[in-house]
Amino acid sequence: MRRAIYAHSEEKRENKIWPFILSELKPKGKVFTPFNIISAPIMLVGFVIIFLRFWNGIGYVTNLTQEVPWGLWIGFDVVTGVAFAGGAYVLVFLVYILNMEKYKPIARVTVLNGFLAYLFYSGALLLDLGRPLHIVNVIIGNNYGVSSVLFLVGWHFLLYMLALFLEFSPAIAEWLGARKLRKILSGMTLGAVVFGITLSVLHQSGIGALFLMAKEKIHPLWYNAYMPIMFVVSSVFGGISMVIFEGSISHKVFSDQMESDSHEKHNSILHGLSKICAACMFVYLFSLILIFAHQQNWQYLPTKMGIWYLVEVIGFVLVPMMLFYYSSRNKNILWIKIASIMTLIGIILNRMNVSIIAFRWDDAIRYVPSWKEFIVTLTIIFIEVWVFRWIVRRMPVLRKSPSWVKDSH
Repeated sequence: MRRAIYAHSEEKRENKIWPFILSELKPKGKVFTPFNIISAPIMLVGFVIIFLRFWNGIGYVTNLTQEVPWGLWIGFDVVTGVAFAGGAYVLVFLVYILNMEKYKPIARVTVLNGFLAYLFYSGALLLDLGRPLHIVNVIIGNNYGVSSVLFLVGWHFLLYMLALFLEFSPAIAEWLGARKLRKILSGMTLGAVVFGITLSVLHQSGIGALFLMAKEKIHPLWYNAYMPIMFVVSSVFGGISMVIFEGSISHKVFSDQMESDSHEKHNSILHGLSKICAACMFVYLFSLILIFAHQQNWQYLPTKMGIWYLVEVIGFVLVPMMLFYYSSRNKNILWIKIASIMTLIGIILNRMNVSIIAFRWDDAIRYVPSWKEFIVTLTIIFIEVWVFRWIVRRMPVLRKSPSWVKDSH
């Protein structure tokens, strides 16, 4: 009898969930917004280019060659994007390991950003492979073996996405009203956090380790034996800067999702994050100076590449570091936001220099991304934003969890 009642209740709940999910697929808010009007045509063109890429091959839409097999889709979508997603492991470390409750209001939205970033950047990997179906080789270690750095990066990538999904999954359960499932998933959160932090640090350093094998191809000003460590450190302040940048936008766009006192909390959170950025950027800059002096690269400074190196280090590491320090001391929100944007530009410059600009810098014929590559990159970014917006407007990401969540503890 009990089994029959339980089966009936489960069937009744399923009958409610599917109509609810279908109703949630309907658009909420204005359709003809400036962002939609700009992004929709670009995405349509991008879909056509992606179709042509798979129909006619990667050479039809990119300027990649056998000598330069990694271009914009790897350099920006993956190498740079992973650094921007670093805010997820930093925030969960602060909240769940150091118990800094101050940052808890933005932990869930940061994890969502990180998960979507990894999800869509893995899609960019499929676009960049000449034979996309061979991506399974990265997981099974076929052809190059399990001792390859790429094998480790692939597994770190896959497992970290799983960890991020588990960290965010309680929000999905709250959205669906699945109380028992939510209780189970919330119990797994701490384990997923510890697992995810470890994987993310390994993953960030693993990407830097990939470029250790290109010593003869990367300009000496950007190549050093400590690239794995430098990639990890830069992912900390790069990820936090992305949190500041995205958080500032979300604070305005999704203001209806937040509590009335969110403005004061938001400013306090930005002040704290700016201090962390200033400290990490100081460590990064001091390390760069030590590496530069140790490698004795003085002769490269008067060259064009040397000037370009100084633009990156002084203009987009030293200056934003000082702005973060100044704004945190004076509690100037505007300068914190400006510093975060400059830092993000600096991360883009660094990753682009390592993977594209300073890579084979002395070749007679240089790789220049095609306009199609830029359109596809914008398409991936816009799709991620659309999905992020859909989730935030429906799930308890920025707003508080349902009342029954507190009652269940």
